[in-house]
Amino acid sequence: MATQHILQVSELTRKVKFMLESELNTVWLSGEISNFIAASSGHWYLSLKDSKSQVRCAMFKGNNRRVKLAGGSAPRNGQQVLVRAKVSLYEPRGDFQLIIEMMEDAGEGLLRQQFEQLKSKLNAQGLFAQQFKQAIPRNITTVGIVTSPTGAAVKDIISVLQRRNPAITIVIYPALVQGEHAKHDIVHAIDIANQREECQVLIVGRGGGSLEDLWSFNEEDVVNAIFHSRIPIISAVGHEIDTTLSDLVADLRAPTPSAAAELVSQDNSELQSRLQEWSTRVQQLFIQKVKQDNSSLQNLNHRLTQVHPERKLQQHQQKSDELNIRLDSAIKRELARFRQKPEKLARDLQHFEPTKVITQHQSTLRHLDERLQRALQVNLNNKTEHFVNVIEQLNIVSPLATIARGYSVSRNSRQQIIRTKDQVALGDKISIEVSDGRIFSQVTDKV
Repeated sequence: MATQHILQVSELTRKVKFMLESELNTVWLSGEISNFIAASSGHWYLSLKDSKSQVRCAMFKGNNRRVKLAGGSAPRNGQQVLVRAKVSLYEPRGDFQLIIEMMEDAGEGLLRQQFEQLKSKLNAQGLFAQQFKQAIPRNITTVGIVTSPTGAAVKDIISVLQRRNPAITIVIYPALVQGEHAKHDIVHAIDIANQREECQVLIVGRGGGSLEDLWSFNEEDVVNAIFHSRIPIISAVGHEIDTTLSDLVADLRAPTPSAAAELVSQDNSELQSRLQEWSTRVQQLFIQKVKQDNSSLQNLNHRLTQVHPERKLQQHQQKSDELNIRLDSAIKRELARFRQKPEKLARDLQHFEPTKVITQHQSTLRHLDERLQRALQVNLNNKTEHFVNVIEQLNIVSPLATIARGYSVSRNSRQQIIRTKDQVALGDKISIEVSDGRIFSQVTDKV
């Protein structure tokens, strides 16, 4: 003991806080909101939980002003969200907590997270490496197209090919390009094209859409099918701003289906080949430079937040909010104690038999009772007025008020709020919450 330094509690919490913030830095987290409190200071305090654990979180008003959730409302308990947060520790209590920087609905945000996770996984496996990409043949005479036979993309491709080089033979391998079964159709079409060996290059793609619409081209099975294809593949998914995993694994990426048709209908000269090679190298160097700069920026931002006055102010404001909550609890306890005081005085009065003493104490008791009643009335009026204000504020954001206006909330058998038809299957039992109770029904059809 004599040779060891004995830490103070504050020293320990400060060391743990530094370790958490320096080692974990920023994390992405998906979970359900619970214990949500919007403090008068403008800060939000809540917990994020899943089926096994929960963690306390704080989101300061400088960040929560930018939150735009579905419906434009404030966060509510039970809502599934995706957050970006810094891992930290609240020193006064020694509590592990997250400081939320960004919050959004879990739907498309999770798709972006899945995209990045699968992208990292496949990149680590080498599927996007330049060394595995096949050269696009010159003087192409037969082109295969893997897409929907009724979509706008196939019409654009055929129109460009016929205009630029009518001698090119076009082979269409029809496939669904959106929905649950699309990935199987795309993989099957690519396999059929490789088995037949009747075309020199394949154009795989579709027109533009949302991230969810283009998700079939982010499926791992589709990426692997493109990677293992013996026929060179040009990916032409969506518009120029859309990027899918199929674009990254393909031998060549075209910004649009029409651009893909232009690439295969012209003679690829040596100059174009070198230009593509240099363009790829420049793009890789640019991406590498951006990553390095982003990493440096994150490190500098982290160091800045450790000494920034705003961070200290936020911590003091959080402590102030906690003290206000404790003060409200103390006032309630003191009020309850005052309510019990007349009963105690009445019991004490019974121990004195002389009439004069009884009369004096009765007078005193009445006087104290009157003062107490006045004090209680004043306090009760103040609390009632505050309670009414709180109720009015709660009614503004209450889901029950929304239900009372004719809306309803549907939940599946796992008590999850039904937002899309994919959350239920035919035959599932669901509950519908209306203003005066619940209705139980069964799914018979989905359109």
